[in-house]
Amino acid sequence: MRLQKYMAECGVASRRKSEELIAQGKVFVNGKRVTEMGFQVDPDRDEVVFAGKRLKCASKKIYLMLNKPAGCVSTCHDEKGRKTIMAYLPNIKERLYPVGRLDFTTEGLLIMTNDGELTNALTHPKHGVQKKYLAVIDSDITPEEIQKLEQGVIIDGYKTAPAIFHLLSRSDNRSEILCVISEGKNRQLRRMFEAVGKSVLYLKRVAVGDLRLENLKKGTYRPLSAEEIRYLKNLNGK
Repeated sequence: MRLQKYMAECGVASRRKSEELIAQGKVFVNGKRVTEMGFQVDPDRDEVVFAGKRLKCASKKIYLMLNKPAGCVSTCHDEKGRKTIMAYLPNIKERLYPVGRLDFTTEGLLIMTNDGELTNALTHPKHGVQKKYLAVIDSDITPEEIQKLEQGVIIDGYKTAPAIFHLLSRSDNRSEILCVISEGKNRQLRRMFEAVGKSVLYLKRVAVGDLRLENLKKGTYRPLSAEEIRYLKNLNGK
């Protein structure tokens, strides 16, 4: 089994993030630092160590939905000492990781799991899982600007994929928009609105595919139902 796949199955991180950790020289196999992406390990015989701990595959898969508040980062640890999403999972002993991320000031639905393979699949661009957001911007917005956002705008030399922007309310200094995108670039919606001269005052993710946040209170979590887990796995064809 490839080392990055084994790390994902152990719940360390997604496969792509595990590759980054390997490249950074943070993973040891049988006492030796490994930086080779295709390195093969035998889970029954080899000792794989990350962050000073020997890795073991999670015996129990956990799938949660968290309503992330603003003012925390979507990681398990933060080098700057900022509050992380783990502050809202105090009773969870297993090592969990987010499926995708929300930036520091964005609220809403975040899936947490120790199923690294599922995480890798759901965050891979080829699946194009739709994410739905409620955005509040600092001004009015014209139909022409909405059309431009839907057709794609240039951010950092990259044209965003077609999207849906449904205007809910508008005024001179505040507009509410329901946004549906299938990508997950860093701060994507904020930068898309900046491309048409708007600033986002508030941003909340309310759905991932068919999974909806609904009335889950901010800063709390709940287990995903068996039906919701099956739905996520079917997105990957598992």
